[in-house]
Amino acid sequence: MKRTMIAGAVGAALALGAGAAVAAAPADWSKVASKDITLFYPGVSPLEWINKGTEHGGARALKKGETCADCHHEETADMGKKMASGQKIEPSPIPGKAAFIPVKVQAAHDGENLYLRFSWKQPAASGGAKMDDKNPVKIAFMLESGGKVELANQAGCWATCHADSRTMPGAAETKTKYVKGGSLAEGKFYDLHQWRSGEKKAYDGYVADKRVMEGGKALVSADGKQNGDTWTVVFARKFAGGEGDVALEAGKVYNFGFAIHDDSASGRFHHVSLGYKLGIDTKADITAAKQ
Repeated sequence: MKRTMIAGAVGAALALGAGAAVAAAPADWSKVASKDITLFYPGVSPLEWINKGTEHGGARALKKGETCADCHHEETADMGKKMASGQKIEPSPIPGKAAFIPVKVQAAHDGENLYLRFSWKQPAASGGAKMDDKNPVKIAFMLESGGKVELANQAGCWATCHADSRTMPGAAETKTKYVKGGSLAEGKFYDLHQWRSGEKKAYDGYVADKRVMEGGKALVSADGKQNGDTWTVVFARKFAGGEGDVALEAGKVYNFGFAIHDDSASGRFHHVSLGYKLGIDTKADITAAKQ
């Protein structure tokens, strides 16, 4: 089915399932509060690495309940520089790979739909191969509810990143992201939404015992545009959903993280955020207020 274009907001809506409501994003995003979050190149730093005290000094802090953002929020750019250059935990550095990407994040809702807006400047191209030549840019975000996934409250999406996942050194290409003990039935999963620039297509899936890119019912639309050297991507997502969708409610806080695959990157060669909190009408790192 065709969906109405929301001028200056969501843009051309994507038909993601019959019966999905047409969403109207804020007409003036300049009036919506923003949060500056720096994504960084993570190198080979899976969950197993951050939990290993002999390799990662923050492992002890994690065991005490501190979050990754508590320690690293102000130094993500410097961390990215070390890893992109091959100075630390990157056995295969890519010449000219951007070390970090500053992103402005905004959130709002209308009582039925959540709107997330991401904007950033396109980094200079690297000298590496185009891993995904169909999609120069991909952006994805994940939500988790209640901290049922181990370390989700502290490490954000890192609970889906493992040493045996595809594109990790020596890993099988058939092994996707997953959650240890992941189970939709038990609520141990991440809700996953992704937009791809070349395909001009959005995906609504989840990560539990494996990653599934389609089948979700919550995503209404996603639209991305490049204006000069600046990208802007807006997602519209229903509060309610189906299997693999995190149900959203006003007054609650959710674990939130996002990533950008820049310069036709794929797999682990992306830029990632630390773990943050998204609140619906309540104080959090990022708050979606009703418009």
